[in-house]
Amino acid sequence: MRIGVVGTKGGWSSELLADTVGSATGHRLLIEMDKVRLDLPSGRCMYEGTDLSTLDALIIKKIGAWYSPDLLDRLEMLRLLNERGLPVFSAPLRVLRVLDRLSCTITLQSGDIPMPPTTITEDVDHAVQAVRDYGRAVFKPLYSTKARGMTIMEDGPGLREQIAAYKADHSILYIQKTIELEGGQDLGVVFLGGRYLTTYARCRTNGSWNTTTVNGGKYAAFEPPTEIIDMARRAQALFGLDFTCVDVALTASGPYVFEVSAFGGFRGILETSGLDAAQLLLEHVQRCLAGGAQSGGCGSAPTITPPLVSTRMEPAA
Repeated sequence: MRIGVVGTKGGWSSELLADTVGSATGHRLLIEMDKVRLDLPSGRCMYEGTDLSTLDALIIKKIGAWYSPDLLDRLEMLRLLNERGLPVFSAPLRVLRVLDRLSCTITLQSGDIPMPPTTITEDVDHAVQAVRDYGRAVFKPLYSTKARGMTIMEDGPGLREQIAAYKADHSILYIQKTIELEGGQDLGVVFLGGRYLTTYARCRTNGSWNTTTVNGGKYAAFEPPTEIIDMARRAQALFGLDFTCVDVALTASGPYVFEVSAFGGFRGILETSGLDAAQLLLEHVQRCLAGGAQSGGCGSAPTITPPLVSTRMEPAA
């Protein structure tokens, strides 16, 4: 069986997944999307001499080293292959729904998933009012991971000028009220094929406002109560991804979902639970290809009927 892995060469999780697939199948192919050529209308999709359309399946681990709108175009290339019958895990159209932070947020809100108070605007004066209403807010780029490009702003002198300067690089302003995390940690609640797998915590260690590992955060084991798992399950079920991590904040006002991840964190899972997410994901893919477990997306392109979110409202069995 020839299964390609879409990822970044040198990336820890991408290389791990490619190694795992290669060891199990005898065929190792790690695909960098910036080196792919899609030919229309034939549908030939070439990477280093391999026509990706002839593979048995693709697994998306990373679509690029940095989050940007360019990643949407790369997913569109894979969407053609998927809609012409190549199983892709997770299906590109499903990944598209979470890669854009605003699209992910609107879907979660439409699904009645609790989130921190959030304002979306293109108007600087409205943004100023939002910060004054919240007292303290984080401005988030629509395409980012691990808090990259995020900026904290507070009500006070110079606020309007600070927002105007930020807007010079961000036409859409995504503004979220900062919330106090209980214990200085948030959670990654992991699902495979729509089924709960494990949870890990990301803990602040150096006074940073966020818990990401690039800013000094550390992983820790965590056993969430049933209501947290149930809320995260409802959140991920809106998207139908084959493998995902739901970011959950525990606060004095109750739990909030920050976002649903397009790809999930292999390292946090391994360090806190000892689970080999790469092996588990491969086994899920193999079951789907063999016609076994029919949970999650199972690599198939979703059938789109308006409204789009209506095809993803039911939680996986």
